[in-house]
Amino acid sequence: QVQLIESGGGLVQAGGSLRLSCAASGRTFNSYTMAWFRQAPGKEREFVAAIKWSGGSTYYADSVKGRFTNSRDNGKNTVDLQMNSLKPEDTAVYHCGADPRSYYGRSWYPRYWGQGTQVTVSS
Repeated sequence: QVQLIESGGGLVQAGGSLRLSCAASGRTFNSYTMAWFRQAPGKEREFVAAIKWSGGSTYYADSVKGRFTNSRDNGKNTVDLQMNSLKPEDTAVYHCGADPRSYYGRSWYPRYWGQGTQVTVSS
């Protein structure tokens, strides 16, 4: 059974940094796409970033491009999201997702989800 567990959320001031981590277990993820989505109160869940576990292409939402970096650590079986220059509008619950399909854009949603970790950015 696929299990995704996020960690690393917290409270940070605007301009600060946080590093989220997603621990994946339950199967071999070599061919999977790993993604981060976020959901702010009263808003729909939105795409943040995606990466192929085996390496190669990464994808970012325009709102985080240049500030967030998505990477994977094969040794630890984790996918990390380094978030720099955080803004109050980045405040949300961040969810890790996994899917065997390649990321293809707006209508792509992962099959498997983690419970999420709260990120709060104060102004």
